[in-house]
Amino acid sequence: MAAAREGLPDGRYGRSADARADRKLKIVGAVLGAGLLGVIAWSGIHYITKTDVSGQLIRSKTVSDSAVQAVLEIRKDKDQTGVCTLRSLGADGSEVGRKDVTLDRREEHFTESVTIRTTQHAAATELEGCQTRSGR
Repeated sequence: MAAAREGLPDGRYGRSADARADRKLKIVGAVLGAGLLGVIAWSGIHYITKTDVSGQLIRSKTVSDSAVQAVLEIRKDKDQTGVCTLRSLGADGSEVGRKDVTLDRREEHFTESVTIRTTQHAAATELEGCQTRSGR
């Protein structure tokens, strides 16, 4: 009688389909795990470095060759003092004016009108950012 074979010799015909599927699952799991760690890290950094004062430039108007009027919308806690930095740019893109505006009103949401002095005619004005004033 002929001897019955139990299976193919190990390693002779390459990996089985199950081994290839397991490897793909490990790679997909590693990529998803790394993505999850990235999201957790980004959330932590964002939470630590977030600013408690936010501002938005509503409008700006050049009133003369040496001044710009800007209107800011501010959101902050009542007890905080914030500082927002505005800058005006000339037609060639160079900075022609800069002003740090201290916001110490005891309101959570308000608008603030600001006049920025410039060295020449301003073509644009932008809000660089707002932050909580240190020392408080």
